[in-house]
Amino acid sequence: MHLGLRVLLAFFLLCGLTAYALLRVVLGEVKPAVREVVEESLVETAHLVAVLSADALQQGQLQGLEQRLLELTQRQPQAQIWALHKNQLVLRIYLTDAQGKVLLDTARPSAVGQDYSQWNDVLRTLRGQYGARASRQLPDDEASLVLQVAAPIRNAAGALIGVASVGRPVASLEPLILRTEGRIWWIGVGLVGAALLLGSLVTGWLIWTLRRLRDHALHAPVGAPAPRLQGELGQLARAMDAMRLRLEGRSQWEQRVRALTHELKSPITALRGAGELLQEELPAPDRERFAQQVVEQSERLQALVERLLELSKLEAQSEPARQEPLRLDELLRAAVRHEADRCSQRGLHWQGLEQLPAAPLRGDAEALSLLLANLIGNAIDFAPPGSTLELELQPQGRAWLFSLRDHGPGVPEAALARLGEQFFSTTRPDGRKGSGLGLALARQVAALHGGSLQFENAAPGLRVRLTLPSQTP
Repeated sequence: MHLGLRVLLAFFLLCGLTAYALLRVVLGEVKPAVREVVEESLVETAHLVAVLSADALQQGQLQGLEQRLLELTQRQPQAQIWALHKNQLVLRIYLTDAQGKVLLDTARPSAVGQDYSQWNDVLRTLRGQYGARASRQLPDDEASLVLQVAAPIRNAAGALIGVASVGRPVASLEPLILRTEGRIWWIGVGLVGAALLLGSLVTGWLIWTLRRLRDHALHAPVGAPAPRLQGELGQLARAMDAMRLRLEGRSQWEQRVRALTHELKSPITALRGAGELLQEELPAPDRERFAQQVVEQSERLQALVERLLELSKLEAQSEPARQEPLRLDELLRAAVRHEADRCSQRGLHWQGLEQLPAAPLRGDAEALSLLLANLIGNAIDFAPPGSTLELELQPQGRAWLFSLRDHGPGVPEAALARLGEQFFSTTRPDGRKGSGLGLALARQVAALHGGSLQFENAAPGLRVRLTLPSQTP
């Protein structure tokens, strides 16, 4: 079972069971609460009737009182109490003397003359206690239950002369109880539905977030930022990203070590062979040739190590080491002047060098000079003797676009995307093959300055496009 389904099912069960238990408790309190309210109102009514009937009972003139009480019970109030429409009074009122004999009764048939001295409402009231009872008018019929509350009738001297009892059928409370229970049920069902909907949304969000984290861990390209999340999930995303970066870094270093081993193998083999030959008796020209080979391979190893150290230093930076005002056009001219001797020896010419516009920006002069030196040096290596190298520098929005094209053999289309990878390079026209670190350094410097480096075949030759913001962050 999927995690989302398990979480949702657990939430549904918890929410449903909690709501069911709560509704049972609440609904179980509705009927007693309604009866308590009704009993409380009957207490007040009973005392009101006791006070109003005291004089009539003392004087023995109950006929007029009985007529008024009958009129009271027969009134039709037409009262709209919220959603309850009350159109009749359902009270039963009876009076007894001090011995519990019924003297007046509004019920039909009347209980006048009967002895109610053993009914709890009358009995307890005659004893000076709170008198109340709930009795069925019909045996085994819960609907015939009547709630009766009594109050003592006293004369002017305070002596007990009778009991006034007011009753109300419990069945008359059922519409109110049913309506209240129905409202509670609907409110409860609505709250449960809202809770389940909220739980579904939260569960869906949680599963969507976890899937984002999973997809980032499994499929995100190298260097892709972690999903931006809040709270503990955000901390988890950052922790996963840090772990992923450590693993990627380890994998990159393993690949780098293998590639470096391959790159070192060729010059070390050449050095060993030349060293072994130099140990023997050789003619002077051969000795000089092998000694020159030792020097060249040593220089190759030194350049490889220096570029690796420089690349490692750049990769450890998150931004340029220095931020100073610069002119990109001046850095370009300085890089071209540095290669003037090599260009002269090969008869290479520059096009567009004199038309470079003033290109101010901010950045690290040393790093940008290294970038341009590698791009220009690479173009010179692949340019045919006597050919032209084309330079172009122009604004592009809030950035500068530098383009450099040679007229060499170009690069196979399949290899264009890999240019700039460490230890990946194509064979030069003279048969030599570089380490690929020069373009890797250039790409890293461009990225540190918020720029980009792109390569495309120009047919003939290769065109390099360098984009640098005019104001780097």
